[in-house]
Amino acid sequence: MPIDAKLVERLYREAHGERWRVSLSLFTAALESSAEQAHAGRRLESRELERYLGALHLEDLALACACAAGDEDAWEHFVLQQRPLLYRAADALDPGGSARDLADSLYAELFGLRDREGERQSLFRYFHGRSSLTTWLRAVLSQRYVDRLRTHRRLDALPDEESSAALRAPSRPIEPDRYRDLELMRRSLERAVASLPARDRLRLACYYAQELTLAETGRVLGEHEATSSRQLARTRRTIRENVERQLRIERGLSDAEVAQCFASVSEDAGPLDLRQMLDVDAGRKESAPDRSS
Repeated sequence: MPIDAKLVERLYREAHGERWRVSLSLFTAALESSAEQAHAGRRLESRELERYLGALHLEDLALACACAAGDEDAWEHFVLQQRPLLYRAADALDPGGSARDLADSLYAELFGLRDREGERQSLFRYFHGRSSLTTWLRAVLSQRYVDRLRTHRRLDALPDEESSAALRAPSRPIEPDRYRDLELMRRSLERAVASLPARDRLRLACYYAQELTLAETGRVLGEHEATSSRQLARTRRTIRENVERQLRIERGLSDAEVAQCFASVSEDAGPLDLRQMLDVDAGRKESAPDRSS
């Protein structure tokens, strides 16, 4: 979404973009990408957009832009500042030290060793400034750790068709309006999930998409198991309220139609894919991965 040039210049000064020789055009693109990512493509009013951009971690965003572009001074500053913090985060995930290799493996992706059509492919492109750079890095590392736990579970056998754990076929035919209801719910859920703080998205990804236990989820986020449970309940309420508001106000549905949409999903979620909404498989990006409070 286009951003007023004067606003960009002011934010650029606040970010001290000149310190890392970040071009104004590159910084503008980063701001636009952040706004698009946070609001799922919804066009914001000028005041709302200014409030959102002004709340970003602008200096960290400028540093990430410079690192993604391959600026050596920016990269050296980043490594000196963040490596000790990243190692501490790794040790918190696994006190035995095995998570440090995950931390080390991030540097190649962050530096961007792969080139595609001459363009540096750096993981920094997915940092949007909604949290601090330190928080984002911890979230990316946490996602890597979750992926490792998840990989070990893939070897588990599927339940036998005769067992009580086997999936059952639908017990009733699909109503004619079901596909419409599912599409409305899908769009509303995607926007509701995208609007959540990154830490809440990570918690949802751990517990629902990655199927970690509450204890494992709490360990990834550095919180008590009971806290994870309470926060998940709060997030579920927030999502439901957001979806209901979208269906009523933006879609113009009646209370009965809203209830029918929820009933359709409750009976059979069909093509709704929480992993995709939470960007789990591409969870190297910020949206999956951020651990802001």
